[in-house]
This record gives sequence, structure tokens and C-alpha cells, in this order.
Amino acid sequence: MANPSASKRWLPLEANPDVMNQFIWGLGVPEDQAECCDVYGLDVDLLAMVPKPVLAVLFLYPITSQSEDERIQEDSKIKLQEVSSGVFFMKQTVGNACGTIALLHAIGNITSKIKLVEGSFLDKFFKSTANMDPLERAKFLENDDEMEDAHSVAATAGDTEATDNVNTHFICFAIADGQLYELDGRRSGPILHGKSSPDTLLQDAAKVIQKMIEKNPESNEFNVIALSKKDEQRWWDRRKHNEEQILCFKKSLPVGVPPCQMLFFICALILIFLWTFLISF
Repeated sequence: MANPSASKRWLPLEANPDVMNQFIWGLGVPEDQAECCDVYGLDVDLLAMVPKPVLAVLFLYPITSQSEDERIQEDSKIKLQEVSSGVFFMKQTVGNACGTIALLHAIGNITSKIKLVEGSFLDKFFKSTANMDPLERAKFLENDDEMEDAHSVAATAGDTEATDNVNTHFICFAIADGQLYELDGRRSGPILHGKSSPDTLLQDAAKVIQKMIEKNPESNEFNVIALSKKDEQRWWDRRKHNEEQILCFKKSLPVGVPPCQMLFFICALILIFLWTFLISF
């Protein structure tokens, strides 16, 4: 969301997993370890379609006068919560940087589950800001030209025309020490939502998100994106199975058949190969 009081404003990130993936992979998240995925709905069947395990959940929602009043009222209560020291949290001082802040909140709370590329931007960012307070982290980001350039490239890579006049906002849901936290750079601190686990993170976050959507049911500006860990073993098992199918097909090819029939078999083999290639990614 654009912050009128911010001294610097960026173009907003589009709620697009493809754009976000290129963004985080370019900054130091290994492509074979994690990826952003669409969450198409909050009912049980649609949540089951989301690749597991889910590491964090991003939520885009419209800013309204009601949501702003609630934010102000809740901020006074946030300071009374007991927050785990293991939560990575930072403030937002750059206008329209909420998408980047949400991704940093997501990645900052899963550095024990994925190994960032050594020497990458994200590796250096989290190491440099480890002992900073939330506002110091925000200022560090605000003054980082490399991140600003990367954000600008990502913001203009979406399917819709980028504009800095938006009324939507990204937040993140992540787990720290067995608790579900809502992480919003516009808040005074993390918001505790009770116990959770890696196995129930998506479902627990969906319950909180559903309540937020119900407050503004007429809007179509909601979007949910999951940051999931890639299942490398399952990927290789599936690829091995497909390669075995191709091998069986090759052995079944008849010998001494007319060229036109052989051409048919070869075309079928190529189609299977292409299908195997596509579903492997």
C-alpha cells in the first residue's frame, strides 16, 4: 500500500507467484528449494491442492476505513502480547513496499528450513540485520539500492500495468516457536494468533484470512499466495517413473514395420517425452 508519510515510494509488486518466484530466486532463495504458489480458495479441497509443506502464507487485502480503524485500535494491544524472540519482524518505511516486506517476513522466518545462496542479497541482508530492531531493519532496506533495483524490475514484470496509487496491502503469516504470527510492516509488532505447526500452518492462516474477508465480502481484491518448500525426492521419483515408461515404450516398438507406421510410433514417443518434460517442472 502507498504510505503518504513515506519519504520513498516504490511501485507495488503484483500478486503473481511467477513474478514473486523470479524475484526471490534472483535474490538468493534456491530455485530447487522453495516457490510461491496460488491458493485458489480457502475450503478444504482447494487448500489440499496447495503444494506441501507450506512454509509461509502471503495475503493481499483491500485497505478500507474500517480496516484502518481496527489497525489503530489493535496496535495498542499488540504491545501487550508476549512475542517469541525467534520471530523475524521489520517495519515498512517505503511506500508500496508491502509485497517485498511480506516476502522478507516469510523468508526471514524459514532460514532454518532453506539454505540461502551464500553471498546473495538475502543472505547478506539477514546476516546484517540480525541484531537490529524492526525500524533499523526498515531503514537498512530503504537505503539499499540493490533491493530497490530488484523490486523495480519485479514490479514491472507483472501482467498488469504498474501504478503507485494502490489501496491494497500485503501481510505474511509464519510460524515461530510453534506459534502462528501475522507479520505486517505497518503494525507496531507481530500479532500472535495462537499455536500452529508446519503441518497446519496453511489451515490456521486460512481461518484468520477468512475472518478478514468476511468483513469486506463485496471486494474482489483479496489474494492468497503460499510459499512452499519443493519436495525434491518426490520430483525425482516422478521423473524416474516417467523415464521408465518411455523405456518400456521403446522396447515395445515393433521391428520391420512399414516406415509410415514407424513414423507414427516415433511421433507418439516424442509426445510422451514432451509430456514428461513439462510435468517435471
